[in-house]
Amino acid sequence: MSSGEEARDTGFRRSETVRFQHCDPAGIVFYPRYVEMVNATVEDWFAALGCSFAELHGPMKAGIPAVALNVEFRAPSRLGEELAFAVLIDRRGRSSVTLRIECSCAQEARFVATVTLVYISLTDYRARPWPEAIGAAIVAATA
Repeated sequence: MSSGEEARDTGFRRSETVRFQHCDPAGIVFYPRYVEMVNATVEDWFAALGCSFAELHGPMKAGIPAVALNVEFRAPSRLGEELAFAVLIDRRGRSSVTLRIECSCAQEARFVATVTLVYISLTDYRARPWPEAIGAAIVAATA
């Protein structure tokens, strides 16, 4: 995608119930738990693309570490609420992808996270081009 284009919706959705383990003493989600939810969303999205983290980190000897992360908090979330996550693609690169992950509850925005992931080899931790199947799945996710 070129600069100035809007994020493209991948159609991927997941939900997660706010549990006691997510909350701080004030009864709202403790902000680091949101980052864990973002990572779970990324992991589930890759599985939906046909590349589970087990396959990626195991036989493929690869990883997709985050090299940039920004989270804008909009409203608190509370115990028992059902959070909805949507994945959009801001930018695709030869070995990277920037995702916009929107989280809401009953149509109210809770946070928006932007995360840039880079495909690397776990043998030398250097960036590599996306394997053909993963790259094609990322492109297809926005078609």
